[in-house]
Amino acid sequence: MKKIMHITSFLTLSFASYLQAQFIQVELFSGFDKTDFTLYSSYTINKSETFSINTLVFFQRFKDKENQSFDEIGIQPTLFWNINKHISLGPSIYYNSFSGYSERFSAKFTLKNPQVSFVAIPTIAHSEQTNENYAETFIQLQLNTLINNKISLWLNGQFLTVWDEFVRHSRSFQQLRIGLLFKEHQFGVGADFDQFGQKPIKKSSFGMYYRKTI
Repeated sequence: MKKIMHITSFLTLSFASYLQAQFIQVELFSGFDKTDFTLYSSYTINKSETFSINTLVFFQRFKDKENQSFDEIGIQPTLFWNINKHISLGPSIYYNSFSGYSERFSAKFTLKNPQVSFVAIPTIAHSEQTNENYAETFIQLQLNTLINNKISLWLNGQFLTVWDEFVRHSRSFQQLRIGLLFKEHQFGVGADFDQFGQKPIKKSSFGMYYRKTI
C-alpha cells in the first residue's frame, strides 16, 4: 500500500505541475490513531476559464493492526463547466480502494469572500463494483480572521456523507481543523470522525495537521 501511495502522489503532483495548475493544496494530518494525506488541485483548460479540471487524491492509514481494514485510498479527476463563479457542473471518474470505480456527476456551489469560503458538492453516481447508484454530499467550510499583519487564525471543516441506492448509509466523515496561517503555511490541531457501513462503525482520531497552498 505504501508503494501505491507514493506512486499516486508523485504522478498527481507531476501531472498537475505539467499542466500548470492554478491551485494546489496539500494537507497532512497525523495523530495517535491514523495518518491522512490529501492533495487537491484545480486548473482551467481554456482561456475563458469556463472549463476546469479538479483532481482529488487522498489516503488514510490507521496505525493499529485491528483498524487497518479501514485504510483507504481515493483518486478523482472531475471536469467542471463553470457556469459562473458560484455554480459548476461536471462528470468524474472515481476510484476508491473500498468500492472500486464509479462514474459520477456533480454540481458545485461556491461562496467566497476574504474571510469565509463555503463549498457544497452534491453528487449522483453509479458503482461498477456493486452495480448500484448512490448519492453523496460533500461540504467544506473555512473561516479565517487576521490576528496581525502576518498571522491569521483559521477554522476548517469538511463533511461527507454517502448513501447507497439513496437510502442505505455507506460512508461519512467529519474533519475539523483549527490552526494558524503564517507565510502561507497553515498548522494546528485537528480531529477526524469516520463512520463506515450501513450500521456505522465509528472511528475517531485526534492529532496535528499541516496545510500548504501552492
